[in-house]
Formats: sequence, C-alpha cells, structure tokens
Amino acid sequence: MTVPGKIPHHRRLYEVLRKHIIEGVYMEGDLLPSENELCQLYGVTRPTVRQSLSNLANDGFISRHQGKGSIVHHLPREIGILSVSGTTSAVGDRNLKTRIIVKPVIIPWKDDFMFPLSDIEKESGCVYMERLRLLDDIPIFYDISYIANINLPRITSRKFENQSLFRILRDHYQIEIKGGEQRIKAIPASARISRFLQMKKGDPVLHLERKMETNNPGLFLYSSIFCNTEKYSIFGRF
Repeated sequence: MTVPGKIPHHRRLYEVLRKHIIEGVYMEGDLLPSENELCQLYGVTRPTVRQSLSNLANDGFISRHQGKGSIVHHLPREIGILSVSGTTSAVGDRNLKTRIIVKPVIIPWKDDFMFPLSDIEKESGCVYMERLRLLDDIPIFYDISYIANINLPRITSRKFENQSLFRILRDHYQIEIKGGEQRIKAIPASARISRFLQMKKGDPVLHLERKMETNNPGLFLYSSIFCNTEKYSIFGRF
C-alpha cells in the first residue's frame, strides 16, 4: 500500500535507471543489471524492480526479453505521452522546451467541463494553465491543464517555463501520478491551435482529454492536449 504523499519505490528506481540511460551510463545494446542484482543494489523487492522495468519498457527506454534481460536502446522518435510518466520522462534529454501561453491562475471550472467533477472540486476552483511543448524547436503539444485547487499552496507562483509539471507536483507537493483515463480523437485544427502548432487551419490534429489519478485521494489532474503528429507520432506499448 502506498502512503499518500510518499513516492513509491518503483518510481524512485525508475527515475534512477532512466537518468543512467539518458546520461550514457548504459548505452544502446547494453543489458541492465538482472532483477536480482537490482534488488540487492537498491534494497527493493522483486515486484518493485519488475514495475520499474515495465515502466521503462512502456516509455521506450528498454526492451525486455525472456531469458535474456532488459536491453537498452535509443529513445524512440515517437513520443510516449500515452504513459503516466509525462512528456519530459518519455522524451528524455532531447531538447524539450516548455513555453508558457497562460501562466497558472485560479479560476472557476467551466460548466461544460470534459469530465464530471466532485462537489469539493467545484467548490475549490481549479488551477488553470496553458503550455506549448516543443521538441527540437518544433511545437508538438498545446497542453491545457486543470488541477483542483486543493492543498496546492503557492502553485501559481511556481516557475513552469521549461519545467515538468509532474516533477513540480512530485518535488514540491509529494503528488505522484498513478494512472487515469483518456479519450483520443482527431479534430480539425482551430485558428488558435493551428497558430500554436504551426499547422494549417482545418488540418487534422490529435486531441487527448485526460483525467489523471494521484496518490492524494480526490485530487485529479485534467488535461486537454492537442498534438501535432506530422513529424513525431504518439506511441504506447501493450
């Protein structure tokens, strides 16, 4: 059982291994240490190691082979936004930039919000923010985020330019993303979306509506994300 506000051991191990892969401690084609070796090295259980390795595989950092182990390979050209690790973890060290379009501000929820809201969420209002995510200076995500304004002191004063929202929530508020649900569909790009993503108005754009669960009961992160998939496709492993 995960204690609210505490980062799970599998997530800590994931971050360590991901960092080592990005920084070249493990190169393409290298085998990661075995499950037993990782257990001994980091003082964690086998289920913890397996969850960490599964998340690394889902985000494209390794491939797992029965009887052989976990093999490191180059980060995929695709973007693993379908995972719960967030864009920064999925992209890795590939010149990802975040441009703030609308700074965090506390506002009432829209009457026609994309997901049902609890009474506490409605009463608390939401932290609203718009961001543009660029990879190698190419705009790939126009991201509108909504977070219930519940026990998030000074969040509107945080610096989000070129920062990971998930990491800020984890480091400053001990909030960890655990899972969630999302709807995906293609829509024609509006004038505003096409301007931000450097597309033609009316061109198809991928639209994701997401509700992300956290380790804080009753606190959810919502996102409306518009994706330019002309150069970078969206991927997930099953």
